Amino acid sequence: MKLKKSLAAAGAIVTAFGVTACAGGAAPTETGGSGSADTVTFRSWSPIDQTTRQMIEAFEADNDGATIDATIFNYPEYLVDLQSRASSNTMPDILGLQPGALTQQYRDHLMPLQQCAEDTWGADWQDRFYPIGIEQSRMGNPEGDENFYALPILTQTVNLWANSQILEEEGKSTPKTWDELVSTVEDMKGKDYAPFLLPAKDAWLRNVVFLQIANNVAPGKVYEAEDGTVPWTDAEIVAAFDYWSKLFSEGIAQEGAIGLDAYPSAVNQFEAGNAAMIPLGAWWIQQSDPTKSDIPPLSQGMAGYEPFLFPTIPGGAAESQFVGGIDVSLGISKDTKNPELACKVLTDFIAGAGAQKLVNTMNDVPAVTGLTPEEFTSEKQEEIWNLFVDEWLPQVKYSRYFESPKLDQAVADALAAIATGDATPEQAAQSVQKVQDSLN
Repeated sequence: MKLKKSLAAAGAIVTAFGVTACAGGAAPTETGGSGSADTVTFRSWSPIDQTTRQMIEAFEADNDGATIDATIFNYPEYLVDLQSRASSNTMPDILGLQPGALTQQYRDHLMPLQQCAEDTWGADWQDRFYPIGIEQSRMGNPEGDENFYALPILTQTVNLWANSQILEEEGKSTPKTWDELVSTVEDMKGKDYAPFLLPAKDAWLRNVVFLQIANNVAPGKVYEAEDGTVPWTDAEIVAAFDYWSKLFSEGIAQEGAIGLDAYPSAVNQFEAGNAAMIPLGAWWIQQSDPTKSDIPPLSQGMAGYEPFLFPTIPGGAAESQFVGGIDVSLGISKDTKNPELACKVLTDFIAGAGAQKLVNTMNDVPAVTGLTPEEFTSEKQEEIWNLFVDEWLPQVKYSRYFESPKLDQAVADALAAIATGDATPEQAAQSVQKVQDSLN
């Protein structure tokens, strides 16, 4: 087994899917999808390297002579590396993907996977997956293209997390409405922690927060705008941009939110107890990984945390809407010299021995039903896991992704402009509509 952890790119400047980087960004290694007959290369940002190592060891133990050469990057680095590999035709045999924009960006480099899935699991293979995973696997495919260019290994909800110890000390509960969020934050100001820590520097996080807001304002309408059936300047979509704006103009988010990244900065602050609430997703449960021993007190058995849904918006849906879907998918390069071995690795990571190791670390919620960790370290940890698997994930209706890379970037840029005061919600909506018009 070979697994390398790349160093963080110094000074990398990365847009969501159109990626540029200054000096110091991760450079692609020389090997691509050209391993020997018993070796495949794997490149991704997830699962984390410690978890990937366990998955690889499990696979190699069951497949004598097979080798997986893996590199796990930080997410911004990975986008730079993947773009470089695509440009130089050195794609890895197996690569990490997200549905919609990222998969579509590299679709021409990927082989269809439905035959691999059917050969492994039979004709009814789709029934093994949570429905949202199957639905999102073909997001953005051209009309008439029913191929699966990637298959999920992990799914998730996007939601908020609270430091339950802080809330208990303050006599607060997780806010269920926007007004409750505003009043809770106001009551917590002036303490030695951030009431609502918003890492708005990251395009992906801006978009997932916006999609939670938009679907609470008008469930599903933002995807109608994406399809071109309603304009982005629709009053309810502008209202969603406006509520994003209120996070900054009304002081809900901390000062300097647009300059704070989620990983590592914000999550380190949250795990250190320096924030009462933060927008993340189901994957935060990985902080309580039962296979690790050096876990901070708040993360031990999820002792200090509580997940909750984004609060409802005045005049919007009566109940908080579920947004999420695929966390990580895997694709196989169409130029791989090892399609059979690559298929075997991919399906093992989804539902085999490797998948069990993945689930044991609680890296996120599995993509297939019936997988559960072999060990829980607390009742609270198990309750949170079951909440995601049994209650929240089956209700996920709305995607955390956009299908088009250009539209995904346009929304992220519009949200950044609002956060910095360079655009009003109306102007932001107009800017996204211009991109939508160019796509049409």
